[in-house]
Amino acid sequence: MVNSSNLRFWRGYHNSGKFDFTDMTDPHMWYPNAREKKRKVFLHVGPTNSGKTHNALKRLEASSSGVYCGPLRLLAREVAKRLNNADVPCNLITGQEREEIEGAKHSSVTVEIADVTTEYQCAVIDEIQMIGCKTRGFSFTRALLGLCSDELHVCGDPAAVPIIQRMLEPTGDVVTVQYYERLSPLVPLKSTLGSFSNIKEGDCMVTFSRREIYKLKKKIEMEGKHLCSVVYGSLPPETRTKQATMFNDEASELNVLVASDAIGMGLNLNISRIIFSTLEKFDGVRMRELTVPEIKQIAGRAGRYGSKFPVGEVTCLHAEDLPLLHSSLKLPSPIIERAGLFPTFDLLSVYSRLHGTDFFHPILERFLEKAKLSPDYFIADCEDMLKVAAIVDELPLGLYDKYIFCLSPVDVRDDISTQGLIQFAGNYAKKGTVRLKERFTSGTLRVPKTHNQLKELESVHKVLELYVWLGYRFEDSFPDRELAASQKSICSMLIEEYLERSGWQQQGQKRFLHSPRKLRQEYDASQLRGYFQEIDTRSK
Repeated sequence: MVNSSNLRFWRGYHNSGKFDFTDMTDPHMWYPNAREKKRKVFLHVGPTNSGKTHNALKRLEASSSGVYCGPLRLLAREVAKRLNNADVPCNLITGQEREEIEGAKHSSVTVEIADVTTEYQCAVIDEIQMIGCKTRGFSFTRALLGLCSDELHVCGDPAAVPIIQRMLEPTGDVVTVQYYERLSPLVPLKSTLGSFSNIKEGDCMVTFSRREIYKLKKKIEMEGKHLCSVVYGSLPPETRTKQATMFNDEASELNVLVASDAIGMGLNLNISRIIFSTLEKFDGVRMRELTVPEIKQIAGRAGRYGSKFPVGEVTCLHAEDLPLLHSSLKLPSPIIERAGLFPTFDLLSVYSRLHGTDFFHPILERFLEKAKLSPDYFIADCEDMLKVAAIVDELPLGLYDKYIFCLSPVDVRDDISTQGLIQFAGNYAKKGTVRLKERFTSGTLRVPKTHNQLKELESVHKVLELYVWLGYRFEDSFPDRELAASQKSICSMLIEEYLERSGWQQQGQKRFLHSPRKLRQEYDASQLRGYFQEIDTRSK
């Protein structure tokens, strides 16, 4: 919660007329523990499949204590598994997971969870180019400036080097840059795929919507030669992992992948050839061309050193896309000019007291309007956070509770996910305890039949993840975290069953990849729409 010593410090400056609470020009001073050290910072930069993260992780394995900070739960889990397999006990800590190993002095975490109060011998931050991300960049800034470690290893695109060097100039850290080259060739093809009959084992078709993914999967499988795994962002992480595992398994019939840009990081995939079905995507506001970094990140997944396909190839479905693909692969990524920044809760708390209000939306909005920044930083895009703030401001909650709900992983563009947040926050404010009623039981397991039903099931999975996330932050008030986790697993199983049932054979005859589970009833969408009426808000 609020750091009382910081509050006393700020109050003293405010009373003497010397402190401006909206001055964010020196964010490195927010982390006194890190500033007490003269850290050795190593920047490992290069393209995908260049060994940069591997080398950083070797240093982490050799350290007496350490932490890995990654952008995705999948990456955090992969690193925790790697360290534990190397006989280095390692905890896994993400927003929705806590797997603690007795005696562990290492942790693998998602970057938002990074602990800037604990001292480590070694810390690793992965995919540091995301420091320029308009929504999540501030978490990478916090980790870079705040991790209290003797050695800090930072991995990512060379485009981030200048901004990192400027950010660390006032810290006194010693910065060393190591550049890497790709370990295996990536060959841009001069011809397009042509017919879908030219799809071969190890191919990955890339597109950017759920409907297009399933449409392309069907087209490929109708040729009768291949079955497809699918990977996209709104699939549950555990489902994405299983789909990737089946694709990588040489004994599996799923030897072609259809995916979104979710493959850009976080999954080790044995891809021979990337085929872009389009070089445009909807970014939530408009259709736009992929950027150079996006094209390079996705294309770079083809060809993996030491795998069955060490040489990667990349092409397009349509000839008009080839010039943009080829030119993008030749260009360096644009230099990242600024890093994301967001005020600490301590700052917002004191600011709210000065204005005599606990309404979070106007405090956050006013603070962001008046915030003073150095040219090296930008304020994170808080549009989604402000939408949540407007919801929780209607409830009798303290500022810290509102702040936590605003940081929660709710998808405000998803009606079911938003409704879940409203129910959880409302019940928390009213009762103090939010109980979850078991929804998926042996008699109500129904597999989705349509894309809309699948989408609704994915949304329910998001809500269950939200409950788990809140359960780790309000343990006494969200006591059914284990039930939510088990219901989440069942939800994932239903989605996986849908994926299995969507497989096609020659002449379009369906088949299962193995004996299907006993889930014979079809999915009833109306049950999910009524899901939140089933949430039980009994007091303890």
